[in-house]
Amino acid sequence: MLFNPPLIRGVLLKRYKRFLADVQLDNGDVVTAHCANTGAMTGCAEPGFVVWLSYHPDPKRKLAYSWQLAQTHQLHWIGINTLNANRIVEEAVRVGKVAELSGYQQVTREVKYGQENSRIDLLLSSSDKADCYVEVKSVTLLEDGQGYFPDAVTQRGQRHLAELAYMVEQGARAVLFFCVQHTGIQSVKVASHIDPQYAHALAKAQASGVEIIAYDCCFNAEKVLLNQPLEFVN
Repeated sequence: MLFNPPLIRGVLLKRYKRFLADVQLDNGDVVTAHCANTGAMTGCAEPGFVVWLSYHPDPKRKLAYSWQLAQTHQLHWIGINTLNANRIVEEAVRVGKVAELSGYQQVTREVKYGQENSRIDLLLSSSDKADCYVEVKSVTLLEDGQGYFPDAVTQRGQRHLAELAYMVEQGARAVLFFCVQHTGIQSVKVASHIDPQYAHALAKAQASGVEIIAYDCCFNAEKVLLNQPLEFVN
């Protein structure tokens, strides 16, 4: 996924009201950027972190800057904009980067499915195999060397798991895809200490045949690319 033009460097002053972040640019200007991450962002938004912003000079936008990436004091890169995860994974699937999801003829985004009229992030289809429903989740929580999902209680995430399990019952393939947007994370584990109900729902979904795939990413100010598989720790 390319950033065009390349991102602008600054230092995070504070994140507040969930959607806002004050950043001091390298030229000394202080700007307010939109933060598309509505999660807890634990360990991802500490004042003093180097951050990278995209600039959109559209007069219709309330804020011209959007917060895309951060670098921790340990120099780990973090993808702050969780909306990018779908695009990163989609591009990787289309070019055959994800071996587990190769061999499909068509990739479609945001298709309605399931019992609750949900929308799947990616639908992979082919004339010679069952449809594959892929739900993408961005992972950025790092605690004591371990990556976790979710970083907050998510009833919506539980519904997604139930929908994936239902599609397996209907004869389709269903995948929960963890797009790990934190270079300090080496493996992913369900955060049962944060949301035990999600952990239970995930175990139930796995038992029903829902597959779990995790990949990390590599970052710079010009692009983010899906990199290599990571272990999911049960």
